[in-house]
Order: sequence, then C-alpha cells, then structure tokens
Amino acid sequence: MKNLFYASFLVIFLISCANENDNSKQVESGVSEAMATQRASLISNVHYNLSFDIPKEQEAPIASKLLLEFNLTQLQEPVYLDFKEETSKIKSVSINETDVAILHKNEHIVLHEDYLVKGNNTIIIEFDAGELSLNRNEDYLYTLLVPDRARTLFPCFDQPNIKGIYTLNITAPNDWKVLCGSKEVKQTQKGEYTQHIFSASNQMSTYLFSFVAGKFESVTQKPANMDMTMLYRETDTTKIKYSLDSIFILHQQSLSFLEKYTAYPFPFQKMDFAAIPGFQYGGMEHVGAIQYRESSLFLDESATANRKLSRAKLIAHETSHMWFGDLVTMNWFNDVWMKEVFANFMADKIMNPAFPDIDHQLAFMITHYPNAYGEDRTLGTNPIRQDLENLNNAGSLYGSIIYNKAPIMMRQLETVLGKEAFQTGIQEYIKAFAFKNAVWGELIDILDKKSTTDMVGWSDVWINNSSRPIFSDATEYDSDDNITSFKLSQKAEDKSNHSWPQTFEVLFLYPDKTKTLTINMIDSELVLEGAIGLPRPTSILYNSNAEGYGVFPIQEKDLNIIPTIEDQVARGYAYINVYENMLNGSIAPAAVIKLYSKGLINEKNELLINLNSRYTTSVFWKYLTAEQRLFYQKEISEQVWSKLQEELPASIKKTLYSAYTSIGYTGISLDHLYKIWNKELVINNLKLNDDNFTELAMDLALYGHAESESILKTAEQAISNNDKLNRFTFLLPSLSKDQQTRNDFFESLQQEENRAKESWVANAMNNLNHPLHQKESITYLRASLDLVNQIQKTGDIFFPKRWLSSTIGNYTSPEAYEILQRFLEENPDLNSSLKSKVLQASDNLRRVQLLQKQIDTSLD
Repeated sequence: MKNLFYASFLVIFLISCANENDNSKQVESGVSEAMATQRASLISNVHYNLSFDIPKEQEAPIASKLLLEFNLTQLQEPVYLDFKEETSKIKSVSINETDVAILHKNEHIVLHEDYLVKGNNTIIIEFDAGELSLNRNEDYLYTLLVPDRARTLFPCFDQPNIKGIYTLNITAPNDWKVLCGSKEVKQTQKGEYTQHIFSASNQMSTYLFSFVAGKFESVTQKPANMDMTMLYRETDTTKIKYSLDSIFILHQQSLSFLEKYTAYPFPFQKMDFAAIPGFQYGGMEHVGAIQYRESSLFLDESATANRKLSRAKLIAHETSHMWFGDLVTMNWFNDVWMKEVFANFMADKIMNPAFPDIDHQLAFMITHYPNAYGEDRTLGTNPIRQDLENLNNAGSLYGSIIYNKAPIMMRQLETVLGKEAFQTGIQEYIKAFAFKNAVWGELIDILDKKSTTDMVGWSDVWINNSSRPIFSDATEYDSDDNITSFKLSQKAEDKSNHSWPQTFEVLFLYPDKTKTLTINMIDSELVLEGAIGLPRPTSILYNSNAEGYGVFPIQEKDLNIIPTIEDQVARGYAYINVYENMLNGSIAPAAVIKLYSKGLINEKNELLINLNSRYTTSVFWKYLTAEQRLFYQKEISEQVWSKLQEELPASIKKTLYSAYTSIGYTGISLDHLYKIWNKELVINNLKLNDDNFTELAMDLALYGHAESESILKTAEQAISNNDKLNRFTFLLPSLSKDQQTRNDFFESLQQEENRAKESWVANAMNNLNHPLHQKESITYLRASLDLVNQIQKTGDIFFPKRWLSSTIGNYTSPEAYEILQRFLEENPDLNSSLKSKVLQASDNLRRVQLLQKQIDTSLD
C-alpha cells in the first residue's frame, strides 16, 4: 500500500510538472474546424492498432492499449490527439520509443514536437477505455461513435477527413462473440477469456469504427458470392424463423443494385451485421459490421406491409452507406447530409422492384413529406447544409431536414438532369473520391457539366436556405366562366426573399373529367398559359404528382372532394396538404379530423390508411379540446371497431387496430382493448404477437384501466426474453398510478447513468407526459427543459430531439407555453442548434396558441 501511494504521488507529480512546463498553444475542447483542417494537411497513413480487455464485471474498467502510427509532413508544433475522458484514465504515453509525461488538456493528449519526427511516428498509449459510447450491458456491449465519439472511447484523430486503418485485438469472456469491421484471423483461449485477433481493416473515418461483443446467437448465410454473418439476441422462434432468410436476401438485393448503379464493386472486406436490443437508431452503417435495432429487423407474419417496407428500406439505407459515406466520406460534418440523402434516395430506388405491389411514388411521399414539413414549418428550421465550427455540435445537425427534405430535393435534381445524366454523374463521383473525402460543391461541379441549367445557383437555393414556399393563386374568368388568367405565386414561409425552382403537376377537377398541367416554377411567379381557355373547375388540386415542395392552396369546401379523387398519389398528397393548411389556420381542426376519420375507414390502400391514422391521432390529441376529444373518440372508435369486424387483409386489420389503440382511452373502447389483451375477445384475421400484447398492457395502464396493476403484473410474468423484460421493468414506474412513484422516476432521470437506454427513456417520458396525465406532469416540464443542455452533451445524436418531443412536444396548454417562453427568455445563450431543437419540438404548442388566438379574435 505504501509503494502504491508513492507511485500514485509520482504520477501526479510528473503530470503536474509536465503541465507547468508545457509551452503548447491553448486548444479548445472538441475538434474545431480550424484544428481539423490543419491536422488533415499534416497527417496521413494513419494506423490504429487497438487492444481492449473486456472483463466479466460490467462496472470494471476495460484495460486498453493503442499503438498508433502516422506520417507527419511538418514539425511546426505539437500534434493533438483527441481523448474526451478523465486524465486518470491515461496510464502511460510513449512517443517514438520514449516514455513521456502525460499532457492532457481540454480533451486532447498533447504530443510534443520535441519527440516527433518528420515522416513515420509511433505512439503507444495505455489507457482505460472511455465509457460514454461503449453501451455496456450485463452480458453484451457495443460501440456507437458517430459523429465525434471515437474520442470518448480511445485517443484518435476524430475527424472524418483523416481516414485510418484499424487492427483490433479484443479479449472477452469465453462465451462472448465479437464482431468488428474486419475478419477474425485467430482465437486464443486464456483461462476464462478468449483473445480475438482481427486483420487490418479497410480505410475508414473514426466514426465508422465499431465492435460488438457479448452473448449473441450467430448465423452465417451466403445469399450470393459472399458470406454474411449476423449476431442477434432475439428469442422469439417465430420471428427468427420468419425473418432470417429475408434479412440476408434484402442485404444482397441492395448490394447487387448498388454495384450496378454505381459501377463500383462492393468496397470492403465483408458485410456483417448485428441486431441489438434497444439500439439508439434504426441502424448505423459501420464498415463491415452494421448495427441495427433488433425490433426493426425481426418481424413475423403479423407485420404490416408498411413495416416490411420500412425494414427493407432500412437495410437498403445502411447498405447504401457502404458507398455513400463509408467509401466516399464528407470532408467535414457540415456535409453529413450528403451521405444521408444518398442513402435514403438509393433505398427508395433499391426497394421498388423488391415490392412490386407497392405504389412507390405514394410510399416516397408518405415517408418523406410529413416529416420534412414537420421540421421545415417550425421556427427552428435549418438549411440542408449547415455551418459547423466544432464537431462537438455535429450531433445537432441531424434531423428530418437531412433525412426527408434532402431526398425530395435530390429527386428534383434528378428531374432537372435526367436520370441517365444523374447516374453517370454519380458514377464519376464515386470513382473520383473512392476512399477519399468530398464536399457537396465537388459533386455539383460534376453534375453542372451535364446540364444546361445553372446547377450551382439551383443548388444554392435548395441546399443553403431553410424554410419552404407558401403558394397562392389568382384566377380570372370571362363571362362564359372560362379562365382568362391563371397566376401562381410562391413566398418563403420564413419571410425571406428566395424562391424554389421546381417542377410539379396541377390537377383541374371537373364533374366528369380531369385536366393535368405541368408547372415549371423558376421564379416567384408563374403565369400558366396552358390554363387559359379552360372552363372553371370544380376544384384545383396542386402538386398532384407529389413531386413539388411547399404548402399549396386548398379550401375547406374542397375537403369533401378529396375522397373522390381516383389517383391515390394525388389523394394522398391532398391529405398532407390539408394538414399543413390546418396548421396555418385556413381549415378548422374539426373539419380536418372528419376527413381523416373517413379516410381511415374508406381507404383501401394500407399506406393511405396508415397516413390517415397518423393524422387522426395527431389532430385528436393536439388540436381538439377535451370536450371535442370525448365526442370524436366515441364516433371514430365506433367506426374503426365496425371496420375491424369486416373481412379485410391482415395487414390492414393491424393498421386499423393500431389506430384504435391510439385513441381507445375510455368507454367501450377501453373495455374492448382489455378483452383483447385478456384474450376474451378475438378479432378474425387480426394477428397479434407477444410484443403486441405487452404493448397493449402498457396502453391499458396508461389509459388508467381499473385493473392496470394486475394487468402489468401478468404482462411482466409473461415475458421470457431478458432484454425485453429489462425494458418493461424500466418503463413500469412511468405507468404507475402512484404520483410519488412517477415523481421519483422522473427525478432519477436527472442522473446520466439512468438515461443510458435512450429509446426506453423517450418511451417513459411519453408515458409521463401523455395528454391524459398533464395536469400532474406539467410540474416536470421546466426541469425537463433545463436538462436539455446536459442531454446534448451526454446523449447520442437523436436523443436531444427525442427528449424534447417526449416532453414539451406533448403539450398544447397555455400554461406549458408560458413555461416554454420563460425558459427561452431565461436562457438567451442557449446553443443555437439546441434552441432550434426546442423550437422544432414545441411547434404544435406554438401553433395551438396561434389558432386559439385566431378563434378569439374572430369571436370579438
């Protein structure tokens, strides 16, 4: 003990002396753009040789070692390695075979130039692995390092434009499996542990490095000419049998399409994947070892067509990243949208032939437009391409603008260029920047040479500006009621002066026919010559092909016409456009929910039923008064219940059932749900699995069923999968009838370690802040907002928005709006990107106040 004391004292003394004598410049925390630019110009040929010794005990540190090799072109000043951890985790540092004092400042390990050489350098660092992004569980763990979290795990150059090769060595308990981005070449048993040695990886950016280790089942298939291995923990044998083959086939379909489309072969050593319970995202495109949320992959025959398509597009999305993001990587995270837009855009192309019975124009529209509008309409909207000064704010760039508005833009871009020229341009881009980094302008330069349109100017409007156009029309008629003038105008919703060049169709509706005209909108106004001479239409339906972007004119009197429109894409976009017009105050919520509830009952297409279900639920819980809810709950639930008794396809029944559970909080509906859960009531051809019954038990508790305590206890006893049981147990306090239990649970979330399972936390917060419980839970609201800074620092990229959506995003009351305004007033220095997330999540709250003010003004 005495020797240990002196040794510890000596280490502290050396660190102290080193810091006192350190003459290196002061560097800011995180990775600034200036630092990244300088390092990228000096450092190359990076090779990370990493060892991690994983103990059986979840809380024990993971002893680790880094042997880092890199080439340095100049010796001007120190080299800074990124390591966002406590200095005490660093055990030793050696530079070119010389042991040096540990210099660790503002999340950087300083490598002093006195020990570096021009040319090849070797750094050895012994350390304990950082825990923030290690996602440790009792019998498994996985890394998740996007966008700048590799530095929270090991010392590195954590920026996308310094790509490196990784050689990994992991020691783990004997009954654990290990998966990473390269092939395993050797195993050596060492008592109760096994050492797994992997070959050198392909070049990749730090955010793409990963490994998964733990007690997993493993299956390998060879759907074409390459073996693929999958790790999973799902125990439902029905889901496993139903899903495994299709998962491998979908990956292979994606690979085959992309190799042909890009004219570039699959670029990496292997294509493996892991299905992880409670994974933070749908998937993450780690090179050679994609990670997925387990529930997104494992389906059974009860799954709707929409869920199957969503799974297929998720797989196609992550596979597309192998080319778009992993092979060709953005130079800086301000262009992170580039990899995401291509992944989504390609996913839509890939899965069209795989699902011939799906209307893919309709699917594209329903997937992208509501979500894109959901952020772009808010005061917190942002351009597709955003500025980024430091990578520690990179997580805030992600959102529906990137994932949903950008693919709409990309489809317009393909239309401008033509499909053949667009594809040829993409092939040139992939070939030119393979295993390199690129910026958006370099792609636009390639495409600009293939078009007579000024692609640079076109791109500037769509990429560098936020908001969306609000369209208005002005039509004049002669004495015979024929059109003499038809003018369409667009103005930016955010009052800026730019307009969007785009092409879309407009449908003129008559009692016995329709007339379609194409709009090629270049400026803020357009006179549609093709409309002159047409008789006065019964109604005009804008963006009938769902290729334009914006809010288009529609009047409340036209709502009854929408269900009669034959073309389902045109009808579907009309549903979307009605919702946006309601939010802007031109159509009353009561009229809108009548339209959606009719669509819920009368539509035959599952995608359109699902769209109407989403809008019905949104209007019901956010835009109706409590009295209106009671009235429409009875009316809509009776209609849906009656529809459930008809002979319908299983997938449509499942969609209708979901709609029924979303509003079945009272009366006969609640009784029906209880009898379904208790298996006293069986609906013909409604296929529910064990997970559905678990979720139904939680819905019954959320709705305050009298038997909720026994329901939850029975449901808990029925869960055999340990991962699912852990999730259920975590959520139980958020469903408790006891107010103090809920209070204590919310208080526990103040601690970072209790927010580790982010998807669980978001579910729990939705329970606590459900509209039925807001009289009590509003007391949590200010504390929830005050936590958002900490949540951004400690949570993964989507968690701040999910936290806000599950808290302030559930409220519509004036009291909640006052709390929001007070929070914003008292936090004038709130990070701008984080403030944007607050404004995005609280947009419904803001709009309800505006709509109420509009009603009050009209009454006066």
